[in-house]
Amino acid sequence: MLLEINSDNPQPRLIGQVVEALRQGAVICYPTDTVYGIGCDIFNQKAVKRIYQLKQRAVGKPFSFICADLKDVSTYAHVSNHGYRLMRKCLPGPYTFVLPAAKIVPKIMMSKQKTVGIRVPDHRVCMDLVSALGNPILTTSASPDDRDAPLLIHAYEVEELFGKVVDYIIDCGPLADSEPSTVVSLVDETVEILRQGKGVL
Repeated sequence: MLLEINSDNPQPRLIGQVVEALRQGAVICYPTDTVYGIGCDIFNQKAVKRIYQLKQRAVGKPFSFICADLKDVSTYAHVSNHGYRLMRKCLPGPYTFVLPAAKIVPKIMMSKQKTVGIRVPDHRVCMDLVSALGNPILTTSASPDDRDAPLLIHAYEVEELFGKVVDYIIDCGPLADSEPSTVVSLVDETVEILRQGKGVL
């Protein structure tokens, strides 16, 4: 289902409709501050497995997820003082931070090294969804697989690819660009850029 939501002032009724679907195990496509993403409630293992199938992704290669804010991040990951200061400067924004996972994180969402990738995008709809749901949502680019597929910035492109296999596609209009997030590792209290993307440290 294609759902038009105002990106500057999201309609609470529509946010609530999507959140209720997420609680029931829905898989959604939604805009972020980088590209269109695919997501679900990280605690719904059946929905997470659906996304693994959609992305043709190898089991054991975990997805990142979106938290509501820095306080929320500290619930799902271990953040050093140095890491906290850096994240406070960068978030919300186009970054994915790799951090040691907290025990609350489902095993399917963490790497063999027990790390997680966490985003706090600068996009009102993402933030409203996560806040209303009360826990993180999975995030991965809305592309058909893990190969070098084009990154999507229009809802109609997302609908053409995923309209029959996801439950909701949120249309907030075209995104400004299609550059992925910058991935930064904060494991072992060192800062390492794993992928240079839209965010600049």
